[in-house]
Amino acid sequence: MDKQQLQIKIGKRIIELRESIGWSQADLARACMKDRQAIERLESGKGNPTLYTLYELANAMEMKLSAFTDDF
Repeated sequence: MDKQQLQIKIGKRIIELRESIGWSQADLARACMKDRQAIERLESGKGNPTLYTLYELANAMEMKLSAFTDDF
């Protein structure tokens, strides 16, 4: 798997987790103090999330960090 494929896979996982709790991109952005466009970039695979960014998302959604990578 190359970098782009990994970014896309993580982006899809962010969408799945966000939708599983009934949140919009704006809801997630607000909860982790990011702008909605940043969330959109991550979900579309155009952004390269740092480990800390994934931690912030997991914390905002009250999930473990491993929730983003359990399927790998």
